[in-house]
Amino acid sequence: MIATVVWGTGNVGRAAIRAVEAHPALELVAVLVHDPAKVGRDAAELACLGHELGVAATDDVSAVLDAGPRAVVYAASGDVRPDEALADVTRAVRAGAVVVTPALYPLYDRHGAPPEFRDPVLAAIADGGGSLFVSGVDPGWANDVLPLLISGLGTTVDVIRCQEIFDYSTYEQEESVRHLVGMGQPMEYEPLMLAPSVPSMVWGGQIRLMARALGVELDDIRETTDRRALDATVSTLTMGTFEAGTQGAVRFEVQGVVAGEPRIVIEHVTRIHPSCAPDWPVPPGGGDGAHRVIIEGRPRIEVTVEATDEGENRSAGGNATAVGRLVNAIDWLVAEDPGLYDALDVPLRPAVGRLGRKQS
Repeated sequence: MIATVVWGTGNVGRAAIRAVEAHPALELVAVLVHDPAKVGRDAAELACLGHELGVAATDDVSAVLDAGPRAVVYAASGDVRPDEALADVTRAVRAGAVVVTPALYPLYDRHGAPPEFRDPVLAAIADGGGSLFVSGVDPGWANDVLPLLISGLGTTVDVIRCQEIFDYSTYEQEESVRHLVGMGQPMEYEPLMLAPSVPSMVWGGQIRLMARALGVELDDIRETTDRRALDATVSTLTMGTFEAGTQGAVRFEVQGVVAGEPRIVIEHVTRIHPSCAPDWPVPPGGGDGAHRVIIEGRPRIEVTVEATDEGENRSAGGNATAVGRLVNAIDWLVAEDPGLYDALDVPLRPAVGRLGRKQS
């Protein structure tokens, strides 16, 4: 069994605890938390499982890493704390662990990663013998392995478009939703996530990664953004009220330009309520979210994935599939040499040993 730590117990961390507990090759040995109120609570309680796991949450990072875990799922946010997240991850890698995480956007594409992120990781690998695999929570598979797989079914490919269509009303990160994305803010407010160059910083690595896999040269990476205001005040389950006239929906694209045309596109359509921007793409079932890949070419191919978790919550389902991609890679990474890996290196793993296995 591979001794595995989950670091963080938010939207991603809850799903990570469940994924590690369900994996037949992994053993959950520790859960790291930042909130003092969570210290001492059983991991199963934090992950909404119906049975105890006998693993109490702790905030003692040194004790956990000194115990020499073989793997760490780093589920803490890197959105507004990239330097701290990088320091945490390199600390775990230097301790000899295989680390999987969605937190470090610049490392989606290891070849194009900026030196200020890549070099500390490579130094930690050289010092401690650990490994790192980064894949997005948006989720990464929908912006790399899935579109690349589907592109191989076509005769000709004109454009690859990856869409995330998402309703934030059930999301449990109010700080990110209101301030990072700007939902509920005046229309003159510039959210950090939509500031010029930030979308390219976050998703540009996946554009470059797909271009590399497809054997094409990028001329440029461009951005487009559209925002809509709420026509009426709305209330949400987890984040309270969003006033009429404030931002209620955002649609943006990160475009990989090839031979002068946008050919590889990652598009996000996000709302705080389904009544806002009803003319924009919506999930086919009218739910909270979906991930869609469209291959414009011959033939035209369209694949939509909808996932639910924590009841019927599709936002939680997206987190769960992103986590599944990461956690299911751990045993493969443990068997490989130490190194920095990306989605083109790590195969998509089947659910060996989990068919028919139930989890409370």
